[in-house]
Amino acid sequence: MSISDDHPLGDRLTVTLHQLVGVIDEYADDLLRAEHDLTLSQYVFLATLSNLDRPDITTLARCLRVTKAAVSKRVGSFVDAGWVRTLGDPAHARRVVLDLTPAGRALVDVAGQRLEHDVTAAFAHVPQVDLPALHTDLTTVLEAMRRALAARVPDSPRV
Repeated sequence: MSISDDHPLGDRLTVTLHQLVGVIDEYADDLLRAEHDLTLSQYVFLATLSNLDRPDITTLARCLRVTKAAVSKRVGSFVDAGWVRTLGDPAHARRVVLDLTPAGRALVDVAGQRLEHDVTAAFAHVPQVDLPALHTDLTTVLEAMRRALAARVPDSPRV
């Protein structure tokens, strides 16, 4: 029996969205490992960093929804791979600031474009789904959920 055959949480929108994200994540992880020797978790770390302006470890951890220790533990391997550089903050002697190297930025760009292409191509044989309209609808739903989250958890990094 596969996960798709079992609906222990019911056949509801929230469950379907969760399952869809899980399948896309597994697909993305396999593609990234095969083509870039990179896990999805590593890609998310780098892509999140690429969207921030030289965050410190605390800020990046908050955006990734992990502990500072988890980020600190991983930084060394990203530095060793040549994707991330650490910088001191002249205003705060103990603060470590993170930045992508040109190689890290290129990896995020190339891998992100490939993921977008492959995931989009997976829907090519489903003509009843209008991908641009789906993207617009999902963006609208995402913004509505961010507003709801902001009302419930005002300090969330996701709002």
